[in-house]
Amino acid sequence: MGVIAAGSDTATSSVLAIDAGNSKTDLAFVGVDGSVLATARVGGFQPPTTGIDAALDMLGTAVEGALADARSRGAAIGEVEHVSACLANADLPVEERELTEAILSRGWARTAEVRNDTFAVLRAGVDEPLGVAVVCGAGINCVGMLPDGRTARFPAIGKISGDWGGGGGLSDEAMWHAARAEDGRGEPTELARTLPRHFGLDSMYALIEAFHLGRIPVERRHEMAPVLFATSIAGDPVARSLVRRQAEEVVAMSTVALEKLGLLDERVPVLLGGGVLAARHPELDEQIVALLAAKAPKAVIRVVTAPPVLGAALLGLDRLGAPAAARAKLRAYYI
Repeated sequence: MGVIAAGSDTATSSVLAIDAGNSKTDLAFVGVDGSVLATARVGGFQPPTTGIDAALDMLGTAVEGALADARSRGAAIGEVEHVSACLANADLPVEERELTEAILSRGWARTAEVRNDTFAVLRAGVDEPLGVAVVCGAGINCVGMLPDGRTARFPAIGKISGDWGGGGGLSDEAMWHAARAEDGRGEPTELARTLPRHFGLDSMYALIEAFHLGRIPVERRHEMAPVLFATSIAGDPVARSLVRRQAEEVVAMSTVALEKLGLLDERVPVLLGGGVLAARHPELDEQIVALLAAKAPKAVIRVVTAPPVLGAALLGLDRLGAPAAARAKLRAYYI
């Protein structure tokens, strides 16, 4: 049975939209007319660390919190027809199927569909499910969609699946080059000074020691990516080479996805999202534009700033066949 909220006798059906990232999870109940009925935010979704049951318990807490909020405001959720969940760590189709079954077992709705969270970024940035999205946050991923339901995707589970880059990868590369520059094994780079200085230290040795012994928590690793970009803008050759390689990876993933969907020569959006790409680093942006123009000259680059939960909700409305006016109403709420 679908979830029934107080006052649902006058309500129509709704969608439960979930965008669950590694650091935070946004949830929204959305009516089929595009009205946002209730929202909630909880922590990150990490079933590989916590297990699926514990991860879904956390989502369940958010569901109950949103329902309580709706009741307190007299908002009628109605019967929840569908859960549209775009989840981090749902990287493979087998993981999506497993998580879909687990969500259905919670009884939150009649039907459910789990997708990787990159699909939420893509759908949030387009008026119809058509295009390619590259997300460069802690890691990197790329997906593509066609209106007929066909998709293109990558495993995107790290180095073993051929991935390179993202905030974590860039930070690791910056540390590697800086460490070798300081001890003489590698070529000189200003990163050997700018990275430790960011953390109030005077050498790479001190920075390596601080990370290794836990005096600087590993969660702060992402802070090195902006330092890398600033060092690149200052003209450091090593830093500039890493920025260029990141641009090459973004373009390689997007053009492969475009080709798989037969869109390489079409005028379609290539959407950029995630902390690294949304920060609009000028040098990275310029190189992506130039490299993509050479391989897919008709592609239209856009940076997605809308919250990904919008994309999850739009995918849910797509599934229920909601009219264009409903999708426009929903988009207006978030943008």
